[in-house]
Amino acid sequence: MSSDVSKLLERGLDLEKEYETVTKTLESIGLSSYEARGYIALVAHGYGSAETIAETAKIPRTSGYKVLQSLCNKGFAMSTRGRPTIFKPEPPSKVKNRVMEHLESTFSKIDLLHEVLLNKGEPQLVYTIMSKPRVLEKIAELLDKATETFIVCTPTFFEIREYVGKKIDQAITRGTRITVITEAGQKIPQGAQAVFRKGLVATDVIADGSSALIAAPDLSACGYTDNATLAQHLENFLQILISAKE
Repeated sequence: MSSDVSKLLERGLDLEKEYETVTKTLESIGLSSYEARGYIALVAHGYGSAETIAETAKIPRTSGYKVLQSLCNKGFAMSTRGRPTIFKPEPPSKVKNRVMEHLESTFSKIDLLHEVLLNKGEPQLVYTIMSKPRVLEKIAELLDKATETFIVCTPTFFEIREYVGKKIDQAITRGTRITVITEAGQKIPQGAQAVFRKGLVATDVIADGSSALIAAPDLSACGYTDNATLAQHLENFLQILISAKE
């Protein structure tokens, strides 16, 4: 045991409590409970097979490989070729910097909304929608109404696709240009433009450049506006992300 760890324990550090706190924090930035525990276990080991990490993280062995592969797709881990596959964590400092950049971008959007509201003096331009089912319903509604463009930027496109997959196909059929910005490894509908980016946090949706939605990582709540000025500002942010080199 290192001297630093020994000193922390001597001061009465509750490791179990700290573990739970870190797990909850990782969940708040878009990881599932299994992914959060898997990343912590991976950092603790330095590297390891899916079986080893699953045992330490106390997640089902049958889920271990899938969880670690998901961490790779989200930019929290790396994997080697060969058998067994060995996983290594992305350094916490690197993950922190990437997450902070995306959080700053998200809050820049919120600040922009606030400034526009102040300048326009128009109340009730942004509406809050609570609960995941209602957020997904709103995304489906925006997709149904889109006639020209529909942009969705999200780390968990598979969840949205599961709910609105048929509507995406219908939108493409009627000529709506669909752009999906998401993590690598996720299935994108045929006919949609795919842009893969690591470290995405929030979910952004822009329909026809006139309606917009910003949702929490777990889609439990969102802010929605049908103000074209606000929607256009948000679309400009996403266009920068689309144009940026990975």
